[in-house]
Amino acid sequence: MHIGELAERTGLSLRTIRHYDDVGLLPATARTEGGFRVYSEADAARLMLIKQMKPLGFSLEEMAEILGLLNAEAAGPAATGAGPDARLAEFLERAEHQRAKMARNLRQADEFIALLGQRTA
Repeated sequence: MHIGELAERTGLSLRTIRHYDDVGLLPATARTEGGFRVYSEADAARLMLIKQMKPLGFSLEEMAEILGLLNAEAAGPAATGAGPDARLAEFLERAEHQRAKMARNLRQADEFIALLGQRTA
């Protein structure tokens, strides 16, 4: 698929997808003779993982590391060894902590919205 279709399917901008390509996080699977980026279904799935990581505050380097660890894990136990599991556990702990923080912020926002609703009713 071309970048426009990938952007539409994922809800991300063309600029964001190009940036992820430029930094090596989501290189295009291929390019047409005219130089247009072409992406696969696997690329779309990878981009959705990147999109899920973004609000959790992971850096581009950490996202690349996580994707590498997940790809190695998918390749089987011989490809991963013991170290990647520990590293993924660290990332999981950070993600859970960040999600809890986001949930607290959302509750506070809900309380404020309720207060405004009471005042304007």
